[in-house]
Amino acid sequence: MSFFYNLLYYFQKRGFEVCRRIAERIGIRARVVRITFIYLTFATLGFGFALYLFMAFWLKIKDLVYTKRTSVFDL
Repeated sequence: MSFFYNLLYYFQKRGFEVCRRIAERIGIRARVVRITFIYLTFATLGFGFALYLFMAFWLKIKDLVYTKRTSVFDL
């Protein structure tokens, strides 16, 4: 049972990062975004999950390309 909780914690910590970032961008709760993805996945037979994976990939690429610089001398 401990393995299940560790797996659940891992997905909550890392997997929902996409939902949190989208929610911050839009200005709504992350819970609403998660529920929307869940309903979209059931309604369209997997399209919501595919969209979630695409957005996770896109956010990861964006983080790699755009980095915040603290000052002008960090060039």
